[in-house]
Amino acid sequence: MHFIVTCLDKDGALEIRKANREAHLAFLGANSATVHVAGPLLSDEGDMIGSSLICEAESKADLEAILADDPYKKAGLFQSVDIKAWIWAIGKPD
Repeated sequence: MHFIVTCLDKDGALEIRKANREAHLAFLGANSATVHVAGPLLSDEGDMIGSSLICEAESKADLEAILADDPYKKAGLFQSVDIKAWIWAIGKPD
């Protein structure tokens, strides 16, 4: 099952994001079987204000368990995390 994950940063947390970015990217790379697409969400000014991911897991609970080890989550970066089941209709890689 696929999921869209939308994470919004706490206000004023850009330094937390920057300090944990390399570890976060390493986490994503290590979990590429689950996290298929990922990137930062940007403000109108171009500042990073969150993250968006397309993931695949057996269940939402399984995905939540994997994402619990994300360095961004461990650092307390996120104000909110929204996980929704999703059907990949167009552009799915073969």
